[in-house]
Amino acid sequence: MKETLSFNEYQERANELMSEEAKKEPLLNGVLGLTGEAGECADLYKKYLFQGHPFDKEKMVKELGDVLWYIAEVCKGLGVSLEEVAKTNLDKLYQRYHGHTFSASGSIHREDKD
Repeated sequence: MKETLSFNEYQERANELMSEEAKKEPLLNGVLGLTGEAGECADLYKKYLFQGHPFDKEKMVKELGDVLWYIAEVCKGLGVSLEEVAKTNLDKLYQRYHGHTFSASGSIHREDKD
């Protein structure tokens, strides 16, 4: 059976594995790493859609793990927890859509544009 981790447990364990250089500039290293890994996710899906590659779900999951790693590093640099970021995001979305699911009309006509 797979181990269950909270966001904060994941962040703590991921931060333990950061290189000494990354620990000096976690925000910079995290932001740069995040853009690279997000690009790898996009490239994997682009190859599936436009270049005839089979979709590799396992590789996408691994790339998403790398994205999560760098998000944890950005959080470390900001001095916030992954759990705080997740909760803030859900609070923002619930407020934006007033507890309803996403709709194009709701997105276009919302007051808060962030």
